[in-house]
Amino acid sequence: MKILVVDDETDVRTLFEQRFRREIRSGVLSFSFAYSGEEALTYLHEHASEVVLILSDINMPGMSGLELLKHIKQEYTAPPPPASPLVMMITAYGDTESREQALALGASDFLTKPVDFAALKDKLLVLASHEN
Repeated sequence: MKILVVDDETDVRTLFEQRFRREIRSGVLSFSFAYSGEEALTYLHEHASEVVLILSDINMPGMSGLELLKHIKQEYTAPPPPASPLVMMITAYGDTESREQALALGASDFLTKPVDFAALKDKLLVLASHEN
């Protein structure tokens, strides 16, 4: 399953590669990284049919994760191709307003930082098993 992680903090790449080393090596999960909402849209335009899930931070300079979510849901409405990827939002602020806004815009899930990688891994593996 192809996952695009969108976060302006570049160390997330190392974190995800360490936490999901076994799943990456076995080919169950595959990660790509974008460090801004704009970069994520560019990546999606080039790889739309590959990305199944997007994990996006909400608070980023430039385009926020919520703005990115809005663009994704507007552009990728009809399945297939390309089907709309699932979008999980991640934020350091677990406030109700951001959560409600993300879910109203079509986010499939909402996670707070620090990310519980054990719970995230369980969710991703369930999604990956449904994909096949």
